[in-house]
Amino acid sequence: MLELTAAMGLALVIEGAAYALFPREMKRLVAWLVTQPEGFVRLAGIGAALFGLILVIVAKGMP
Repeated sequence: MLELTAAMGLALVIEGAAYALFPREMKRLVAWLVTQPEGFVRLAGIGAALFGLILVIVAKGMP
């Protein structure tokens, strides 16, 4: 549970840093994302989740 909390905290730090450092670009990205079809957004989310899972597996070592 401690690792999950740390991972969620790190995700929030990274996302918050992106908005703090690049607010104009993040607003533009969100505005563009709203115009994309739902299927594209879903596929992008699945791709990001799979990429994150692969990173975790590589970082922690295969079980």
